[in-house]
Amino acid sequence: MDSHGASGYWYGPDDSLDPPAAILQALRDYRISEVATRRSTRDSMGMGETDLLALRYLLRANATGERVGPKDLSRALGITTASTTSLIDRLVASGHVRREPHPTDRRSLVIVPTVATDSEVRATLGHMHRRMMEVAESMSAEDARVVITFLRRMSAAIGAERHN
Repeated sequence: MDSHGASGYWYGPDDSLDPPAAILQALRDYRISEVATRRSTRDSMGMGETDLLALRYLLRANATGERVGPKDLSRALGITTASTTSLIDRLVASGHVRREPHPTDRRSLVIVPTVATDSEVRATLGHMHRRMMEVAESMSAEDARVVITFLRRMSAAIGAERHN
């Protein structure tokens, strides 16, 4: 174990943290848990990070009735068209998505997640999402506003670094 304790890599042991450092440590601990869960999900579904991100995007779009073509997927994932073609080929071969003709543009295709994929993702992540929702629902409206504001400001602070 390092000199900072099990969870204090950047900020020192939890019991010696000032409130701002404790907040950053709690965010870091959450991120570690999230990354481990995503890795476990990818492993259980037999796919890579980009594949899982693509499925999440396609399932969300499908739920709202949005049609997603290969170019939309490339843009959403920030990958090349060649990488998108390989990604779609993998997801079609694994039975997670289908290529279908665009309903109004005969020259285009849409990428649609299969019903089995939706069920698989729900089965894999459903319990975790319910537990997370229970935590969020237990918060007062005022506490929820504080957390939302804080997380949005943190996102902006991190995003500002990318633009420098």
